[in-house]
Amino acid sequence: MKVEIIMPKMGESINEGTIIKWHKKVGDEIKRDEIIYEISTDKVDTEIPAPADGILIEIKAFEQETVPINEVVAIIETNGEAAKVEIKDNKETPSTDQVGSVVELPMPKMGESVMEGTIIKWHKKVGDAVKVDEIIYEISTDKVDTEVPSPVDGFIAEILFAENETVDVGVVVAKISSKSGFAKKTEPIAELEIEETSKPVEKPKKEEIKKVKIENSNKFFSPLVLNIAAKEGVTPTELESIQGNGLSGRVTKKDILNYIKNRGTHQTTSAPDLISKSSSNGSQSVETIPMDNIRKRIMQHMINSRDTSVHVSEIMEVDMTKIHNYLKANKDRLIKEDNVKLTYMSFITYATVRALKEFPLVNASLDGDNIVMKKNINLGIAVAVEPNGLIVPNIKNADDKNVRGLAKSITEISGKARNKGLSPDDIMDGTFSITNYGVFGALFGTPIINQPEVAILGVGAVVKKPVVIEVDGNDTIGIKPMMYLSLSHDHRLVDGMLGGMFLKYIKDALQNFDVESV
Repeated sequence: MKVEIIMPKMGESINEGTIIKWHKKVGDEIKRDEIIYEISTDKVDTEIPAPADGILIEIKAFEQETVPINEVVAIIETNGEAAKVEIKDNKETPSTDQVGSVVELPMPKMGESVMEGTIIKWHKKVGDAVKVDEIIYEISTDKVDTEVPSPVDGFIAEILFAENETVDVGVVVAKISSKSGFAKKTEPIAELEIEETSKPVEKPKKEEIKKVKIENSNKFFSPLVLNIAAKEGVTPTELESIQGNGLSGRVTKKDILNYIKNRGTHQTTSAPDLISKSSSNGSQSVETIPMDNIRKRIMQHMINSRDTSVHVSEIMEVDMTKIHNYLKANKDRLIKEDNVKLTYMSFITYATVRALKEFPLVNASLDGDNIVMKKNINLGIAVAVEPNGLIVPNIKNADDKNVRGLAKSITEISGKARNKGLSPDDIMDGTFSITNYGVFGALFGTPIINQPEVAILGVGAVVKKPVVIEVDGNDTIGIKPMMYLSLSHDHRLVDGMLGGMFLKYIKDALQNFDVESV
């Protein structure tokens, strides 16, 4: 059986790759996952492993040749009976032209404002067989952690990014092959080389190429990294000092750009150096640890919101007596009928949906100088996820649900969030969010708006407290279950009057809730 090795696609805009080194020659025995060759593009450089055991019977493209993606560059005979290969002038006999079937797996878009994701685990490796809907890898964004399934049956032909690498949305991270095929060879394209100058590098003519090596170095630097180094005046000595985070410690585009950004301010560090300790009087007193992916995403998302929206907060106190008494009397019955626990949040979300219908600007978003009015109400519910994450899945078309329906939806999306069961659709296209910090006993807070929305409702704990009430025209003190609601809104669109009217509508709806309609 023959297995064909193709030139992988290393990015959304990448259509070709240059073979920079063959680790095997024709006739060599190859083990699965053993490195066969290395490639370089203007985006990334990487090593390509063998998908199966066998013998390398044909090399169809050679070092320094630039090959279009999906073209066959080599063939492995897996039964050990390698066919004879005739080589003339260092070129092999051309193969018949066919078309291969390759399915590319791009980094999925996990939210309206999410532009990248981090691969946190690969469940498959190159050469593994996969079935449709079988989990291939897991990703993390500031919105959600989720598992990504295979769209087809086949086997993993290429894995383009390692675990803990962050990838832009839409960029291909792996390829599944369900049918291999030969392809036409193309003429090699000259590779960019670094000059002994800091001037920008231009693509030389083939006959003018002169390889410039960094002396006394065992490191490989891709054409992209060398090109950036030449343009930015990074010396060979500096290149040697950069600690890479790519495959086998290779310096990547991100590594050299970070070095250039921080050059002259402080020394760059690699991932293993991020954990550091300082001492006082000989004893360890401080430990610095890196953030996990979720916390970094949340941080970036919150900073973006702070720098985008003009935050204003309003707080109102709500008498929850009517709903409190209804839940106390009917909670057990409702659990038996619907198998869902009815809580204060069910009523709060229902009142919020009614308020959004009454004040649609609060359900809108901004696009430059334009107001984007949303026809649907997709209500985001913030869910705390252990150990320190936060996800905001949406109840789609929440205005079509009653109190019990909203209770079921809250239970469903909360469970999916905590068990990594959310799909991209669950976290996309939200229009308004609610965060319930009262579940931890907090009375009130000033939440940060979930971009690109223009407001977020904060829910405090329901606490019994003494309040002034009127009985028969006289003021007296009574014990009431009270709750604070806070609204953070973007003053560019939702001013104080609109925010106050919106919050007052929710307060009145809760205090005068028609519990018989539940």
